[in-house]
Amino acid sequence: MPTPEFPANYQPPANLLKERVILITGATDGLGKAAALACAQHQATVILLGKTVRKLEQVYDEIVATGSPQPAIYPLNLETAQHDDYLKLAQIIQEEFGRLDGLLLNAAWLGTITPIVHYDLSVWSRVMQVNLNANFLLTRECYSVLKKSTDASVLFTSDAAAIDASPYYGAYAISKAGGDTLMRLLAQEWENTPIRVNSIDPGIVQSNLRRQAFPGEDARQLPLPQSRMDKYLYLLGPQSHGISGQRFIWQT
Repeated sequence: MPTPEFPANYQPPANLLKERVILITGATDGLGKAAALACAQHQATVILLGKTVRKLEQVYDEIVATGSPQPAIYPLNLETAQHDDYLKLAQIIQEEFGRLDGLLLNAAWLGTITPIVHYDLSVWSRVMQVNLNANFLLTRECYSVLKKSTDASVLFTSDAAAIDASPYYGAYAISKAGGDTLMRLLAQEWENTPIRVNSIDPGIVQSNLRRQAFPGEDARQLPLPQSRMDKYLYLLGPQSHGISGQRFIWQT
């Protein structure tokens, strides 16, 4: 299957996400923070989900300072969250907003880079919980509020490791491959709903995860996460209506 392409020279309109409610996981750093700021700048009401309240408050303050719609904070540790925590999240979204128009599944943990035969079982379980199980539970329980939107977008952040089966990336690579499979499965199961589901591989950017994977690399030479946001906005916004089940790759 050919790789889908973004519209040439795409520029998101200033009010692209006006009156849309978008939940972003991993919203305190890297791509998640950049996406939260970009979505708010384009008039979305953003629900910031992360495990560290102090960092969530910092992103909240940055958004408010720009005059964008007031965001919401939802502290949740995806590694330790139980099923009831996801049910509660969906219930609160229903009570506070009445629907969910966008879900960006961005939170991820690298784990360790090591051969499979030496991979620590507890690390394996933790990576799978954050990168895959949490996304399954979020999509499962948020389905009820997503389907109340007239045009909802679920977007997974993928990685080249999902396709390349990169040696030594163990649980991370497999969890990302599982995420792409979950994306395609949901796109087919939700074909007759207002919900579209896609994933995007943003390529190499400055992030905590990248620094963990390549500690000797000069991060200053890498693109900033903000440089990828036009593509994220396109897939979260109405101009990608009707596109579902696709794995996009960021390209210059």
